[in-house]
Amino acid sequence: MFRFVVEISQNFPIDPPKIRCLQKIYHPNIDLEGNVCLNILREDWLPVLSLNSVLIGLNFLFLEPNPNDPLNKDAANMLVKNPQMFTKNVRLSMRGSYVDGETYDRVV
Repeated sequence: MFRFVVEISQNFPIDPPKIRCLQKIYHPNIDLEGNVCLNILREDWLPVLSLNSVLIGLNFLFLEPNPNDPLNKDAANMLVKNPQMFTKNVRLSMRGSYVDGETYDRVV
């Protein structure tokens, strides 16, 4: 289970919400501080999009991580160069283990 903080400005829906993951996770599109890289939170944001659209996009990032637009470049490189090791690193990190010298939060 992952927990996120959703910040909605007074200028919503003109401005997109800001999303941050509260756990440290190993993911190409989420950095170690929890910042999320999702195109509809940046350049592809449209005022007609809803929070539901954001949550669907976030869910999609977990199903299909995008190594072409990474915040965690090490995870993105591993996903591209060695998908089996990437999967192993994800499992280790979700158990609260070390990956590349970084300790991750246990989420399983």
